[in-house]
Amino acid sequence: MSAPPYATALRLALVWRGDPHAPEQPTRHQTRLQPLMAALAALGVAVEPVAYFDEAAAAARERLLGCDGAMVWVNPLAEGQDRSRLDPMLREVAAAGVWVSAHPDVILAMGTKEVLVRTRDLGWGADTHLYESFEALARECPARLAAGQARVLKRNRGNDGQDVWKVEMAPNTAVVTVQAAASDAVEQLPLGAFLARCRTLFEAGGRVVDQAFQPRVGEGMIRCYLSGDAVVGFGEQFPRLPLGAAMPALGMASAKTMHPATEPRFGRLRRAMEEDWLPRMLGLLGLAPKDLPAVWDADFLLGPRDAAGSDTYVLCEINVSSVLPFPDMAVEAIARSAVVCMAKARAVREADAAGLSRYTREQGS
Repeated sequence: MSAPPYATALRLALVWRGDPHAPEQPTRHQTRLQPLMAALAALGVAVEPVAYFDEAAAAARERLLGCDGAMVWVNPLAEGQDRSRLDPMLREVAAAGVWVSAHPDVILAMGTKEVLVRTRDLGWGADTHLYESFEALARECPARLAAGQARVLKRNRGNDGQDVWKVEMAPNTAVVTVQAAASDAVEQLPLGAFLARCRTLFEAGGRVVDQAFQPRVGEGMIRCYLSGDAVVGFGEQFPRLPLGAAMPALGMASAKTMHPATEPRFGRLRRAMEEDWLPRMLGLLGLAPKDLPAVWDADFLLGPRDAAGSDTYVLCEINVSSVLPFPDMAVEAIARSAVVCMAKARAVREADAAGLSRYTREQGS
């Protein structure tokens, strides 16, 4: 890689949540993002790590306004914290001309579970529904469970398997078996009691997505990593519970096996993603390729085999808010994508400033 010919170095803030009680304490992000920092430095980018605290949002805002771009790694939910203060600040920074990846509005469009409903007819979807209120959940979910197929209920905005459950109702009863994705813990309880537990998920405009359980989840999950509209790698994740265990798998272990974008086993998936699903998803969501983050991923489970015996793929979520780790072999592509986006943002700001300066001179003459 060679440094780009800019008069002054592009400056990129790498943002993650820190601990306000130990602001100097290193986090896992410093280690995991070192390869990306090195790739950015090789391209002539000045990297500014920013440990974000809600209590110091104004200070973070000022630091980001001094940069050409900001890449952000902050989960929607973590240790009782959300992004209710961070997202408005990022919108303000982006409105000032700083490139933000991922922009909060892009996260809402494609990085929540609701995207499973909006894109279910693309070819990667399954039997999926959206409950916009607790009343809708209480009214519609029992009939779907009574049909005999297990369902997976997912909080619309969350991470790490929080508030994701496989729910199955015993025939001719009102008793459900509930398995938590975060821990694989299983319990049996009355359906009404489980639904009542879900009421809090609808607070502050929350929603719940209901997707048919995919029986091949025990064979693992394939994570398709992208930078902008290009696939840059794959990851494989396998269940905590082994295939054939007495309790069927649902949640995935944290370990991932990374593969390059050219991995032959995922060639069909890559072509479908780049040439078919992604362009149509952008159209459905009202997004453009330029809106896509510098790093994001789509998680797939294996669906039913087709008539030729080939695997199909079912989307189970898109991750945009905090994609870590990602394949080392994708680092250079991610860094180049960030440079291109920051350079465009700087060019727009400079053009706007030049136009304003010219207007000011003309008004004064």
